[in-house]
Amino acid sequence: MSLKRPTRRDIFKIAAAAPALALPAPLQAALSAPSAGGNPGHFRFDLGEMRLTVISDGHLLLPTSGLGVNAEPEEVQALLARYHLSTEENYSHTNHLLIETGAARVLVDIGSGNRFMPTAGRLMANLEAAGVDPYSITHVVITHAHPDHVWGVRDDFDEAILPDAEFIMGRAEHDYWMQDGLATSVSQDMQQFVVGAVNSITTEGLDWTLAEDGHEVVPGVRLIFTPGHTLGHMSVQLDSGDRSLIALGDTMTHAYMNFDAPDWVTGFDMDAEQTVATRRRLLDMAAEDGIAVLGYHFPFPGVGHVIREGAAYRFVPALWRWQG
Repeated sequence: MSLKRPTRRDIFKIAAAAPALALPAPLQAALSAPSAGGNPGHFRFDLGEMRLTVISDGHLLLPTSGLGVNAEPEEVQALLARYHLSTEENYSHTNHLLIETGAARVLVDIGSGNRFMPTAGRLMANLEAAGVDPYSITHVVITHAHPDHVWGVRDDFDEAILPDAEFIMGRAEHDYWMQDGLATSVSQDMQQFVVGAVNSITTEGLDWTLAEDGHEVVPGVRLIFTPGHTLGHMSVQLDSGDRSLIALGDTMTHAYMNFDAPDWVTGFDMDAEQTVATRRRLLDMAAEDGIAVLGYHFPFPGVGHVIREGAAYRFVPALWRWQG
């Protein structure tokens, strides 16, 4: 069976017509029911002295033909089927991290607002539902400038949606998207990504802090350079007491495929070889040092650990204890 790799233009066509995922009635009711400690829009837990909240911006629906583009399509389909996943549609969560430490409130990525897919753009509403005043956020870290991570930076009047926060992006990421003539030098289906990134970065009222590897956002929160998915991608490492967690951004976008077949890449990974090298470095570090990980596109809330299984790995979701 031969599958056509989707272009970014295909993605935008799908986004315009994307339906909501239909779930069986009992499961839908369970997901909608409020629970002590969290709900489908937010989930809180502690990491040492830090208070963390995973906030959903919604979800994305993408064709599975964009997964494992350097593998045989039949192998990709077989892996998806083995994990009881759709072989046609990739349901992808969007898990943002809010870090509360000392007087700081640090948000990782700002979502897509109403500019990308109709199934996303829930971040601000879910922050408020979690009892968080968005205007109390002191720092916003942008892992990379793809639509679902940065397009929500501006409101309908093209002004900064969180004008009082410090916005931080890797210098290499910023310089890539802002280089002269980029929009005319990339493929036609990539041009919307470039224009959207430039419009986001140049939003009125924003002053960017351009960071290098190891940049300390606040004590215990630092950026680590993790290129590949984009050329300047940054992940966020948290350290508090004897506990650590890495917010992976898009270094890993699939909670099963990226662990079972870590050398497979997606159609959105800009540098395939570097993507794999970065991913394996993070997987090894998380497995060896017992560092928890948060996958932006993993099933909500996306937090767990990494274990090694021969030449591959496995993502083990954290076991939560409800309190109340």
